Formats: sequence, C-alpha cells, structure tokens
Amino acid sequence: MPKLKTHRGAAKRFKKTGSGMITRKRAGKRHLLSSKSAKRKRNMGSPVALTKGDGLAIKRLLPNS
Repeated sequence: MPKLKTHRGAAKRFKKTGSGMITRKRAGKRHLLSSKSAKRKRNMGSPVALTKGDGLAIKRLLPNS
C-alpha cells in the first residue's frame, strides 16, 4: 500500500491539539470589522474545536499529524 499523503489544504486550515482534538479558526475577521462589536471581534480570534463528525472527516485528511 502506498504512503498516505497529507491534504495540504486541510493542513493549512486545521490544527490537532495535544489531546487529539481538531481546531479551526473562526470566520468573519477579514473585513467589514467596523460594524462588529469589540467582543465579537475578540471572540473571533480564539480557535474553536470541530464537532465529532467533522473532526473524524478531517483526521482522515491529516494522517501524519
């Protein structure tokens, strides 16, 4: 069986934590920020964990991480 390759697009968007969870960035912090509250913008800066089903799909794309 050939080596498994990492999906490079997924590797740039998702990170695996020490406990094995998959995290992602929050959407909406690129532009049109003046109409958003400071609290909303601050919360967009923190990563969020994927749901269990989505995490399993992403783990298949990141076999070597």
